[in-house]
Amino acid sequence: MKLPCQMIVWDVLPAIRAAIAEELVNYGLSQQEIARELDMAPSAVSQYLSKKRGYRIVFDEDVKQSIRVLAEDIKADNVDDLAGRICRICKQLRSDEQQCIDG
Repeated sequence: MKLPCQMIVWDVLPAIRAAIAEELVNYGLSQQEIARELDMAPSAVSQYLSKKRGYRIVFDEDVKQSIRVLAEDIKADNVDDLAGRICRICKQLRSDEQQCIDG
């Protein structure tokens, strides 16, 4: 049995991080800068960008928009609570996708 929290850790959070990394690349940040901003290893950013990690979920447009806004705010150095912002995106996704709630 796959618990909903397992799905979040294994699929949802990596997909959100991958999408944020992609947006930040689009804004001209390097992998090193993205790793620093997201507090992760540069190798993790590389895996997200090469689709080796975090590719299993396709987001609805409203979730994509929330990710774009977060990436803009990260670029502008306008994020006080990154974890909280990512949690809100995760909750938004879970409210949109019943599979994330039910497992």
